[in-house]
Amino acid sequence: MTQILLENVEKRFGKLTVLHDINLNIEDGQFCVFLGPSGCGKSTLLRMIAGIEETTEGDLTIGGEIMNDVPPAERRVAMVFQNYALYPHMSVYENMAFGLKQAKTPKADIEKRVNEAARMLQIEPLLDRKPKQLSGGQRQRVAIGRAIVRQPAVFLFDEPLSNLDAALRVHMRSEIANLHRDYPEASMIYVTHDQTEAMALADKIVLLRAGPDVTKKGSIAQIGAPLELYHRPANLFAAGFLGSPSMNFFTVTLESANAEGAVVKLQSGELLQVPVSTDGLSNGAELTLGLRPEHMHPVDDETREQVIRRKVRAVENFGEYSHLYLNESTEKPMIAKVAEDVLKVPEKPMAFFVKPAACHLFDADGEALAYLPSVPGPHELSETDAV
Repeated sequence: MTQILLENVEKRFGKLTVLHDINLNIEDGQFCVFLGPSGCGKSTLLRMIAGIEETTEGDLTIGGEIMNDVPPAERRVAMVFQNYALYPHMSVYENMAFGLKQAKTPKADIEKRVNEAARMLQIEPLLDRKPKQLSGGQRQRVAIGRAIVRQPAVFLFDEPLSNLDAALRVHMRSEIANLHRDYPEASMIYVTHDQTEAMALADKIVLLRAGPDVTKKGSIAQIGAPLELYHRPANLFAAGFLGSPSMNFFTVTLESANAEGAVVKLQSGELLQVPVSTDGLSNGAELTLGLRPEHMHPVDDETREQVIRRKVRAVENFGEYSHLYLNESTEKPMIAKVAEDVLKVPEKPMAFFVKPAACHLFDADGEALAYLPSVPGPHELSETDAV
């Protein structure tokens, strides 16, 4: 059993509360990513699970046993740190074997485990080298190998790829995914601020808040599968954090409601249908409309419904797609991401179709309005739904 439960967990340093009312269930064998900006408490939460930080309030359970007062060495967890934390005077073999020697593991078992891990991570030729003789990627493999040999119930990764260059990060990301495949019975928790890593690796994402509001900072904004957070963000924070470029936001008013949901009016006068419930809202209510840049699709017919018309102020061509920077004088700049090269014609007017199912609507408190039951779920959205 490797299920991890956190019930009403809080963490305080003196009078400062850095984690608020954390309730979380990480199931057996699940790959869970703690995602969020700097200062949201994701590494602190990981360290609490490892036992490096104490839990101020609430209960932390691993495999059905409350761990609040259990020492780190007895929790059956293994942690991979951002800075590798290798002993510089020891060889790779000695670094990987150190924890097992401390636990008085028989020498034959140590040798077997180290060699198996080295073979899996393709670092067998490096076993006699010192850390200073290794590249960053090799050091990270050694750190992962040191965790593997302990045969933990839970692997903990604290931003393990942030010190690597971009190409190596992609390669090591696949290595960590392979590790999850090779150890399906072990739960894995991975901390990152990189949404690409989270989307690529996670079975479940736990998105933590940061920002000036101390009552929300260090609280959970949303929990769910990657595509659920992406296609159905629960609030403005989740909607704005996930996605590159970020979601466009518009101030709109509720024009009317019908069987297909809400009709909202943009400041520029266009009307859009959004398939959400309007219970408790009256006409004229001020709301926030969210549109992802990749869901704004250029069209030639400006008379059709569900169209926003804007002038192109600037263009960035990236080959397989382009970013179009748009805005009106009354609005913040917005971006459309289109799968084509666009001529750099300043002030060019364009029309963009937006499918109702790709629209997001948030109330005055920043919470997402519920979609109507007929709207496809995030895993049912096709490419046609996305544009």
